[in-house]
Amino acid sequence: MSDRTAVAALALAQVLAHCGGSPAAAVQQLTRAVASDPAAPEPYAALAELRRDHPAEFADAVTDGTSLSAVLAQSYAAFLDGDMDSAVMALGSVTGARPDVPWAEAPWFGEDRLLDSVSPDALAEAVMRTTDYGRSLDTEAVRTGLRNWFRAIDTVTARRPQPEAMARMAIFLRACGLTDASLALCDQADLVEPVMLTEVVRAGTWRRLGDLDRTAAAFERALTLDPANWSLHLDLADLRAEQGDFGAAVAHAADGLEHEPTEPALRAAHAAYRARSGGSPDALRELIVLAADIDGSGYRNLLIDHACAGPGLPADLVTEARRLQAS
Repeated sequence: MSDRTAVAALALAQVLAHCGGSPAAAVQQLTRAVASDPAAPEPYAALAELRRDHPAEFADAVTDGTSLSAVLAQSYAAFLDGDMDSAVMALGSVTGARPDVPWAEAPWFGEDRLLDSVSPDALAEAVMRTTDYGRSLDTEAVRTGLRNWFRAIDTVTARRPQPEAMARMAIFLRACGLTDASLALCDQADLVEPVMLTEVVRAGTWRRLGDLDRTAAAFERALTLDPANWSLHLDLADLRAEQGDFGAAVAHAADGLEHEPTEPALRAAHAAYRARSGGSPDALRELIVLAADIDGSGYRNLLIDHACAGPGLPADLVTEARRLQAS
């Protein structure tokens, strides 16, 4: 390794492991070495040696641990044990915590025996974990560091295509700003079997691209595949409202209520869109009562905005609804 930080961390880890009697501290130092040069084999060789020479202490330091160093060590230990599913899922968690570090450059991550045996479901879960911390993956530097994840997706989906797993991987590709690749993977999934989740992911990608007509078409196809899914009806109702077609929004919300008549979000949306499309005071009153049950102030306030724009609504009722937005 040429990086001085990595060299120093590796040397200190060896001292801590063999002389200082602190395998846990050694694991932390080795994690620093990996972060400084993820493609270098030496820190991983040292982790394997530490695990072999001090198995109990190593287990105590990393088993069930949630720190970045513990989870990174868990991922490599799982790889050494041949548990490729656990290995990639743990590395996905590490990547989500620090996407600025190209963890997947690890020599073991690109080995054929990992890519030949990891399951599509585990890889899908792993790449979804990269999004758990809300850190942006949509930069050129991060995408470069994620290239081995992209390669893994290509390899695993070619070997064993599973539509729902592929749809989840497409969410990851979209999060990375690779919208064309995301849509292409959805198309590949459809060749195996059309499933609702693929259409929902496709809809989300078209929405991100600003094409609301294609977004709506994807949601409609999703409903064809899962007609009793109330959430899809609500998605379409909200989308039609965004497009200004409040009559269609009322109809979609009503369709959803046929399947889930007590769902607060559906009831609130149905009331809001009735108030907006027809200026119904009763609908606005219903929304005011339901507002407290809506999860998320952003969605509640959006529904109130739509409702209060209804024609001819009493001013005092609109004022009462607007007060809820400040609460």
